[in-house]
Amino acid sequence: MLVDGPVVLRPYRRSDAAAWSEIRRANRVWLAPWESHLPGTWDEVNSPAAFRYVHADQRRSARTGDGMPFAVCLREDGQERLVGHLNIGSIVRRAFCSGYVGYWVDSRVAGRGVIPTAVALAVDHAFGPGGLHRVEVNIRPENRPSRRVVEKLGFREEAYHVRYMHIDGAWRDHIGYAMTNEEVAAEGGLLARWHRVRDRRG
Repeated sequence: MLVDGPVVLRPYRRSDAAAWSEIRRANRVWLAPWESHLPGTWDEVNSPAAFRYVHADQRRSARTGDGMPFAVCLREDGQERLVGHLNIGSIVRRAFCSGYVGYWVDSRVAGRGVIPTAVALAVDHAFGPGGLHRVEVNIRPENRPSRRVVEKLGFREEAYHVRYMHIDGAWRDHIGYAMTNEEVAAEGGLLARWHRVRDRRG
């Protein structure tokens, strides 16, 4: 479990199915334009039954070392609730030691610093116990909220990927961002950097 203030990153549980499905279904307009997904309606692929397959896949990727999946939760008024998802996936070891960061958050808590904090927690974990050297994030140019997350954290923009991924019915361009361990080590990690940025903003 990774914690900073009210933001908690933890492994998914089977009992998250109903909450996960409610959030996903309530956020169709917010999330669907940016995600690839399996054939079927939004409600079908985000049902409590579908969560069983999501959960099994995440457990497998964590067990094999291919991914670091986290449920993003908020602790408020003594209660913890699921509000999003973060994964460092497609991990390659040996001479590469790199992975790709993906995330989403409930629109009802967007703008509160939840996902920047979650990304900072996860990247510090990846660069520390996770043994990675580099992380990448690829985001559609039109997805300004997601781009603001990585830009606030100081990720480098380093590539423009033409027709990179099939999303929402077409091959979509993506902007590639990246960060290496050395870029944040001297600052005490990415979470420490994010705290300073957030403090300056008041």
